[in-house]
Amino acid sequence: MSLKSTRREFLSVLGAASAVTLGVGRAPQWLHAAAEQAAAGPDQRVLVLVQLAGGNDGLNTVVPYASDDYHRARPGIGIGKGAVLKLDDEFGLHPSLTGLKELHDAGKLSIVQGVGYPQPDRSHFRSMDIWHSAQPENPTPQDGWLGRTLEWQLQHHPERAEGLALGMERLPLLLVSRQVNVPVLKRLEDYHLNDPQLPSGLQGKLKSARDEILSTTGAQPGGELDFLRKSLRTAVTSSERLKSLSAGYSPAKEYPATHLANQLKLVAQMIGAGLPPRIYLVGLDGFDTHSQQQPGHAALLGELGNAIAAFHADLTGHGLADRVLLSTFSEFGRRVKENGSLGTDHGAASSLFVVSPTGTPGFCGKFPSLTDLDDGDQKFTTDFRRVYATLLDKWLGVRSAEILGGEYEPLPFA
Repeated sequence: MSLKSTRREFLSVLGAASAVTLGVGRAPQWLHAAAEQAAAGPDQRVLVLVQLAGGNDGLNTVVPYASDDYHRARPGIGIGKGAVLKLDDEFGLHPSLTGLKELHDAGKLSIVQGVGYPQPDRSHFRSMDIWHSAQPENPTPQDGWLGRTLEWQLQHHPERAEGLALGMERLPLLLVSRQVNVPVLKRLEDYHLNDPQLPSGLQGKLKSARDEILSTTGAQPGGELDFLRKSLRTAVTSSERLKSLSAGYSPAKEYPATHLANQLKLVAQMIGAGLPPRIYLVGLDGFDTHSQQQPGHAALLGELGNAIAAFHADLTGHGLADRVLLSTFSEFGRRVKENGSLGTDHGAASSLFVVSPTGTPGFCGKFPSLTDLDDGDQKFTTDFRRVYATLLDKWLGVRSAEILGGEYEPLPFA
């Protein structure tokens, strides 16, 4: 078998077998070397982003319960004054967000209001591209703002140029980079190259192709085959070590048995093990609530709040909470008025949550008017790039203007 055909066959089989997706660029160092555990500080800070895909309804998440305009707009799906988890005399959390209410009461939660961007796009795909790229004016973005952040880190602090996406089928634009390879990992226990669920014939082909590539000599340094061989070697030598994390980790707080909680538990395991990624992306889908919104949205928010609360408690129990900032985001909010199907349609400005060990907890930004609307939507009052600038300048120590293409005033949550 020729090396060319071996490479082609291996990639074909690996694509069906591996739980890890490897892109192009610099190979991730976390696959073969753990960082030394160190005290909390700029060099050890970790950013965890939680993507709420589908367009979360911010008005029923952070509820303006004291507003008559809110209740008039949502007679069927509005959250009653007696049901909300009150934060102050005007706003309260959805009753399913008990986990976030606990963090709020402990002074750990920030709520950023009115987040959006000029000339909002109500397409899921286009709006998510804008959030991922931080380039509203670019119709065809080629990289993500965190991908560019990793490139900046590679130039200035190479040891911090590591990221990871969890629980996703492919690498989101958010982490796409021309220089840094960011893996996508579905589940830690799935990270192995000999998948027992594969037919035995495919397992044999995978092993033969893998062994031949690993034993190959004379590949051109820096070439495609050389990169493939190095990536494969790191994957093989690290698989058992990564799988052992799951068996050897004892959470300080029991996690709910949900998809998001499993992702955040894995993040906590990897941080606790001293693995180098400084940027993690996890996600929760299902927020496109066009009809019969109440039960589904309540379940999603319950999963969100309980998972984040367990994650923070676990980090705290292991002495890691001071190293980690978590932020949620969604591509857009929903219309102010409910629709005829007891749901909400695509909107614009919304709110997001930040759990941070630094900064000032509570509300950031101005709540948008419920009557001065843009085609039925609240007008944004906080440019989303201000959120990113805060995460970059104040948390990660990265020059945000170089990543975002301009200066944006930071917010006080970090």
